[in-house]
Amino acid sequence: MNKKLLANFQIALEAVLANQLRSLLTALGIIFGVAAVIAMLAIGNGAEKEILEQIKMVGVNNIIIEPVVEQEEKKIDAANTKGEEKKKFSPGLRMADAQSIFETIPDIQAVSPECVMETVIIKDGFRRSAKLVGVMPSYFDIGAFALNQGSMFSESQIEGGLPVCIIGKSIKGRFFSKEDPIGKTIKVGNQWLEVVGVLDERLISEKNIAKLGIRDYNMDVYVPIKTFLIRYRNRELITEAILKAANRNNNDDGSSSNQQPSNYHQIDKLVIQVKDASKMQSTAEIISRMIERRHFGVIDYEITIPELLLKQQQRTQNIFNIVLGAIAGISLLVGGIGIMNIMLASVMERIKEIGLRLSIGAQKTDIVTQFLFEAMMISVSGGIVGVVLGISLALGISSFGDFPTIITFSSVIVSFGVAATVGLVFGIAPAQKAASQDPITSLRYE
Repeated sequence: MNKKLLANFQIALEAVLANQLRSLLTALGIIFGVAAVIAMLAIGNGAEKEILEQIKMVGVNNIIIEPVVEQEEKKIDAANTKGEEKKKFSPGLRMADAQSIFETIPDIQAVSPECVMETVIIKDGFRRSAKLVGVMPSYFDIGAFALNQGSMFSESQIEGGLPVCIIGKSIKGRFFSKEDPIGKTIKVGNQWLEVVGVLDERLISEKNIAKLGIRDYNMDVYVPIKTFLIRYRNRELITEAILKAANRNNNDDGSSSNQQPSNYHQIDKLVIQVKDASKMQSTAEIISRMIERRHFGVIDYEITIPELLLKQQQRTQNIFNIVLGAIAGISLLVGGIGIMNIMLASVMERIKEIGLRLSIGAQKTDIVTQFLFEAMMISVSGGIVGVVLGISLALGISSFGDFPTIITFSSVIVSFGVAATVGLVFGIAPAQKAASQDPITSLRYE
């Protein structure tokens, strides 16, 4: 039995090699179909991984509130200037808002106000620009930050607004490359800060930084938010500089000048973590109404839910993958139909060969096996070429298209298995037709 199968395989191989160009053209549908499946799955896996990483970066169940400095653009009308309605006053986004939200809304897990400012770091004659971030301990929990060295801020450091900081991994590499930074001091802006901790490195692509509006955390310096407000900047306090700026923004007749309004918000960002993901939308609406009342009806803030936006992006990507999968499936179907079509045509050309085999003792099952082997050889060889082409396409997209792709072993096996199955299924009809031919009758009509 094995010898007979081997003989049928050899005859099928000789038939395929005798018509190499026709076999290649027949396998094109399989080649493109398999390549499309592998590339599609690689793109889908890469997009899914990227979205999951983005969700991890922005945190789970988070609501982000960012202040908005209103910009006005209108024509000057001298007749209506005096009767113009006065602009409503808003105290801006403040620490008091964060505390009120946390104490009032029961579904809040944690709140994390942030104050951010551009600054410079100076040490041993080396100077570099960086961002100084005032945070509460909840910031590190919500953002899933981990310490590489040292410790988090202590209660006394937080409450006393002491000059201490936690630095990113890149800051350590640039300023403390040959020494342990813990306990050392570094000048940030006009203040000397003691380093009490170093964060683990966070790998963030430039694409994610732009898309999610996040910073390169490795180049940040973190201080307790009370330290930031006491020692660096607190917009809630009315200073002489603020009064002078306000005077400059108004003319003697009370009309507004063309200068841009200043940022009056005490904090630059407020991240709120919700306990139950299903209540995020409703909680965001409650927070919006609450802040609107606290700001006397002025909508000078913007609320976003990054996780919902990313999940919507994931759903869109899944639909895109389904469309690509359908196109790849159609390519494989067309390839199978092409195999069946060519094999049916070749049956009529090989009547003499079939008759010769039957005359020397071959059975109809041998004819069926031979033609099935031929169909499967075409599809399997097309599958191999398609796998190579699909992997090359995925790598090319990742390298030149700046799009992450992940090629998995399972995707290669699935696509190759489907290709082989297509050859077997669509080769049955031609094989049965070849076995049912009557060479004597067919030759009589030639």
